[in-house]
Amino acid sequence: MILDLFLEHPWAYLTAAVVGLLVTKLLVNKYGNGLNGIPGPALASFTDLWRFLDVYRRRPEVTQIALHEKYGTVVRLGPNTVSIADPAAIQTIYAHNSGYTKSDFYPVQQTINKSGKRLITLFTSQDEKFHSQLRRSVSNAYAMSTLVQFEPFVDSTTTEFFKQLDQRYANQNDVLDFGTWLQYYAFDVIGELTYSKRLGFVDHGKDVDNTIGNLEWLLNYAAPVGQLPILDSLLLKNPLRLQLTKWGFTNSSSPVAIFARNRMLARVDPEKLGDMKFDQDNGRRDFLSRFLEANQKDPEFMNNDRVLALTVANMFAGSDTTAITFRAIFYYLMKNPADMKTLMAELAEEEKAGRFAREDGLVSWNEVRDLPFLNAVVKEALRCHPAAGLMLERIVPARGLDVNGHHIPGGTIVGVNAWVLHRNKDIFGHDADRWRPSRWIEASTEQKRRMENYMFAFGAGSRTCIGKNISLLEMYKMVPALLRRYELEFPSADNTWHLNNAWFVKQSNFNVRLRRKHKLSFLPDERQD
Repeated sequence: MILDLFLEHPWAYLTAAVVGLLVTKLLVNKYGNGLNGIPGPALASFTDLWRFLDVYRRRPEVTQIALHEKYGTVVRLGPNTVSIADPAAIQTIYAHNSGYTKSDFYPVQQTINKSGKRLITLFTSQDEKFHSQLRRSVSNAYAMSTLVQFEPFVDSTTTEFFKQLDQRYANQNDVLDFGTWLQYYAFDVIGELTYSKRLGFVDHGKDVDNTIGNLEWLLNYAAPVGQLPILDSLLLKNPLRLQLTKWGFTNSSSPVAIFARNRMLARVDPEKLGDMKFDQDNGRRDFLSRFLEANQKDPEFMNNDRVLALTVANMFAGSDTTAITFRAIFYYLMKNPADMKTLMAELAEEEKAGRFAREDGLVSWNEVRDLPFLNAVVKEALRCHPAAGLMLERIVPARGLDVNGHHIPGGTIVGVNAWVLHRNKDIFGHDADRWRPSRWIEASTEQKRRMENYMFAFGAGSRTCIGKNISLLEMYKMVPALLRRYELEFPSADNTWHLNNAWFVKQSNFNVRLRRKHKLSFLPDERQD
């Protein structure tokens, strides 16, 4: 009887079966993960498509801030995903040896080498033991005591940057796309630091080989696809595409990876590239040379793919994120003239006391690192506009996690979003949603320590961004040097930037006019006539 009905109406029964399976799956998603008591958008509890679409719309940080304001410190963002805004949870989730491993969001960002293999970096690795070994191999290269030896590399790019701005924009009434040029600068600085060679963005005033465009494409892909990582296995990393890359029919290498490999070839005997035999006589002490030295100590672990992956990660992670903070610093200072005046007064006082030694207007790390208001401006920029705009996902270990009366089972994806945490009024004050660098000056020692403990712009724990010191070195050196040389002004009344959150919250429509000062000084230009 049933068979006869099926044979008579097969498509009706198949459709009913598919619908039944789909409904069952959605109900299991909602009720089968032990998260039904956690508040959040109704649709999010049924499917990760809600999260995918929210990220695809490019402002998920705004969504998550609003959700936490509505529901509190624990919000369900997916069938098996929970966003946490409780500051105390950071110490648990991101602590050393906590058992919380990275989710499948991170491998989506792995690039592919010419052999069709994934390039695993410190950031994208999910294996804690591998991460620890790799970090130990290279951590000394990122220590601030080492990075100050790199100041000439930064100064070289800064000098060329100012030269190009002078020639192209200063005193010419032309509008400068400042946001784009700051990324050119950040990309070329990290090129100097990594390979002793700029990629040429600043020198040519353009996106060389569409490198920045390629990075933007990757981020625009990885951000939404990372919410449904299985899509990556069907798209960029499907087995057929990887095999075609291995056979040479497709090229998955980015322009940065090609540049990196060429720089490696310039240091290494090409016939011995497989064992990374380092030319010890070239005298270079950039990141590449330090990675190759790590190879000499442990060639089995630090193989050619890992050296390549480290240099490519330097370029990708160290350019976009630093450029974002540069934009935030200058934009907020320009939007808040009183803060610009305070900073310039602090720098002018140092100048008057003869504490800046160089005649070319550049400054050293040691000359500016302890200036109170400059410190406050950098911290406030990192607080108000952290580069990463999604939560840093981790998988809860089997023992589970208890947060504010909610038990979150093992296997759940959890994380903290810096954009949410940095607006916590209990930590940063009643005006935590506003730019106010003076909060760092006015705070008591205890309050300042507490704010610093919950700054999340560079992550936390064992996975704190290893490039943090590089970024800070660039900011503290370039910001004063530029303000010493130029006066900045918005070209029109429409001076609001546009934001796009594709993993990193990147700004656009940040345009300025430059006026070159009569002489290098932090004093107002009119006093020098």
